Amino acid sequence: MPENVSGNIAGLKNSQLQRLEELYTMTTEDSEFVTGDILSLVISVSAETNREISVYINRKGKVVDVSVGDKSTVTLGEVKCRRSQRRFSGVRCVHTHPGGSAMPSDVDLSALDALNLDAIASVGFGSDQETEIYVGMRNHAEPYPGDSSGNYILYGPYSISAISDSSLMEIIRMTEKKISGKASAMPPDTAEHPERAILAAVKRRADSDEQAAESLAELALLADTAGVKVLYQAIQPRMRPDPATYIGKGKARELGLQAQVLKADLLIFDDELSPAQQRNMEEITGIKTVDRTTLILDIFARRARTMEGKLQVELAQLNYLLPRLTGKGLVLSRLGGGIGTRGPGETKLEVDRRRIRKRITDLKKELEAVRKNRELHRARRKRISIPVVSICGYTNSGKSTLLNRLTGAGILAEDKLFATLDPTTRQLKLPDNRPALISDTVGFINKIPHHLIAAFRATLEEVIESDVLLHIVDISHQAMDSQMDSVNRLLADLGVYDSPIITVFNKIDKLDQADRERAADLWRNRFPGSVFISAKTGQGIDKLLEMISLNLPGRMTRVTCRIPYSNASLVSLFHDRARVLQENYLDHYIEIMIDADEETKALAEEFRVTDSLDGGNTNAKT
Repeated sequence: MPENVSGNIAGLKNSQLQRLEELYTMTTEDSEFVTGDILSLVISVSAETNREISVYINRKGKVVDVSVGDKSTVTLGEVKCRRSQRRFSGVRCVHTHPGGSAMPSDVDLSALDALNLDAIASVGFGSDQETEIYVGMRNHAEPYPGDSSGNYILYGPYSISAISDSSLMEIIRMTEKKISGKASAMPPDTAEHPERAILAAVKRRADSDEQAAESLAELALLADTAGVKVLYQAIQPRMRPDPATYIGKGKARELGLQAQVLKADLLIFDDELSPAQQRNMEEITGIKTVDRTTLILDIFARRARTMEGKLQVELAQLNYLLPRLTGKGLVLSRLGGGIGTRGPGETKLEVDRRRIRKRITDLKKELEAVRKNRELHRARRKRISIPVVSICGYTNSGKSTLLNRLTGAGILAEDKLFATLDPTTRQLKLPDNRPALISDTVGFINKIPHHLIAAFRATLEEVIESDVLLHIVDISHQAMDSQMDSVNRLLADLGVYDSPIITVFNKIDKLDQADRERAADLWRNRFPGSVFISAKTGQGIDKLLEMISLNLPGRMTRVTCRIPYSNASLVSLFHDRARVLQENYLDHYIEIMIDADEETKALAEEFRVTDSLDGGNTNAKT
């Protein structure tokens, strides 16, 4: 029984299929690249159907595969052949270009590398043109004449009779000998190569061209942060994303061909894909497909250093992974009784689901313990009236650099997205000598995954409970407006309404003097009380500290008191709720100097004195 013809055979007549199946009975001589009989049959059926047809021939001269495509492409499928760096596959491909040029396309030539083919021949023909054949081979500095084109050499054009008498098979064998000699002399390549990616996005009707381009540019920065090399970017205008492929089947096939030409091994989408969309895209393009959420989670997994950060990232990853486990689906979740549920036991898929759910439960318990521990710390800070300042803002806006400038924290600060992930808290001394705590939080980003918001709830509560928020904005960024909107939306989602927010425009050192003055006039009107600084150079830092001091509640007043020993419990209260500067134990009273807020100052008013501490008695404690 003859071999079957593969590919797009829908609509072909039985007689046409039978003629194509006859190819499996045809053979070539050792010195023949392809025979005139094979070419004539293939051209005849290709002209009748207006479809590309490819034929694979091995070194023994036997046809091992026949495939049918559409009028512009044909799938160059996986055929049984050798897989070795020292030798070719032992298979050559001959395919048609009905009504088109005989020159091999980029996709044709890329198949040489993808399938390790001996050679690929493209046959161009039409009603008003003569049949021409070009043969492409990889460029290994072969001494035979041919037109060099980058990494490939093209031979031709040949006629049907000329290609049968050519020396192409001799060229293939001699080239293979050279490859074998070079490969044996080269050490094995053990270096880890970065992933090579194509980026894709959908531009909806409501989006402007600038918004779509900015979002895709940010995705490119995320890919660079993750160590991925971006080869190509595509934006597809659509009313709405396609429910099956997100970007549309036609564009999906186009990206698959582009990935083949560029040798990309990863496709990254700018929005979150459903499990079905991700699965369909991988089937169409043949390469791994991920979305923006996966990329961000991967960056977070690399950057988490503390135990809390690792727990939060793992929880977000598992919540994202759970619905994407492939198999029969959630119908297996109720195994254990009733008609249709009796069987051999749990499937591997169900075991995986159960383990993930248990791990998610354990992580939530651990993070709840973290949250309660943070609550205790916040309660203690409230008792002793230590105000808290939180730094928030878009990723890479300069938050960590500002914390280093204000406190000398020495944390990592790089010009990358999410350079620091774990929150850091340091003590800050204000111009009025009040102490305060200042925290750097995780950076925000547009289209931030909701899994991250849920997982980082314990960390983000620091923002909710802080006394003053510093919203850091990169004033030099082209998309500053949209970045500010993204941060404001996330703050609203977190319920941050009551805390005063100081808008801090950072990186003014990147603007010239004229642009700086224009920006200051514009943004001061829109955001009264805003501050313009350069965390890198220190410009405007004094003004920022003044604004923080003015906006923090509980301004401290210095008070000196003489507390009788009968009211000694007040001294203990002052230690809890005020800042004790000096303390002397005298014969009849305790003389103490404190910095206190208005509430604590009212308790001390009865014992307040105006003269300074004498400090001359023994038993003085300072």
